[in-house]
Amino acid sequence: MNDKALEIQNLEKIYKNGFRALNNINLDVEKGDFFALLGPNGAGKSTTIGILSSLVKKSKGEVKIFGFDIDKELELAKTYLGIVPQEFNFSIFEPVRHIIRNQAGYYGIPYRIAKERTDKYLELLQLKDKANFPAGQLSGGMKRRLMIARALVHEPEILILDEPTAGVDIEIRRSMWDFLKDLNNSGKTIILTTHYLEEAEQLCRNLAIIDKGEIIRKSSVKELLSTMSQETFLIDTIDIPRDLPQSKEFHFTKVDDKTLSIVVTRGQSMNEVFKELSRANISVVSLRNKSNRLEELFLNLVKRD
Repeated sequence: MNDKALEIQNLEKIYKNGFRALNNINLDVEKGDFFALLGPNGAGKSTTIGILSSLVKKSKGEVKIFGFDIDKELELAKTYLGIVPQEFNFSIFEPVRHIIRNQAGYYGIPYRIAKERTDKYLELLQLKDKANFPAGQLSGGMKRRLMIARALVHEPEILILDEPTAGVDIEIRRSMWDFLKDLNNSGKTIILTTHYLEEAEQLCRNLAIIDKGEIIRKSSVKELLSTMSQETFLIDTIDIPRDLPQSKEFHFTKVDDKTLSIVVTRGQSMNEVFKELSRANISVVSLRNKSNRLEELFLNLVKRD
């Protein structure tokens, strides 16, 4: 089996109205990677996924899935791919169990095996109690898990998730993160697009940032975060005096009566921040990032480019 799960070369998509959705995209994803494709709305993420799943016809370029060219060996390439689209696209009247099992049938999986796998993913994705309910009766988070179970029932080598935790609450999001981590640790290649950029930082090893149809950055998550020169923190306090701490190293900004904002440059010690606050008799309740680190980097890259 090819060591590269996905190979994209010189990929372009130009619509009939002349809009160029993708402009000469080049991207490789290694087997077993947990990869993030990031970008703002309209950047080209969903168009790329649409081409991989054969729902969108490319204008130019080459796409291989585990070495199989989608122009020459599409049916074989698709067996390696499980897609979880952003929008729900199942019958709301069909029972949950049937939706998963019928998907296996589309791939020619024998009934006995399809039934075993359906039971397996109902259990893994905590849908067993809802197996015989019509899908329309599920909560938003359960519908999202149903989409993942359906994409996995033919046990593809690559799972692609387009905004997988959109609209779900924090508890369900965290449980889905745990499931995806376990899935990736078992050897599955996962490609993720998300607007919850904290997901990429928590889950992914490598990423590409796409904007206006072009890849503007490819690197490991760790490498990208290491380039960050400063972070903005919010400091929750018991009370803030009228006069803010005066410091040569740090600039404190009042957000509200109990919250301060501070920018810390790489190399500066947080211990020094706390010393300044202590001198001003300010008691700290908690400290948090104003936004996650990857989000700040993303915004700076898009702004610069």
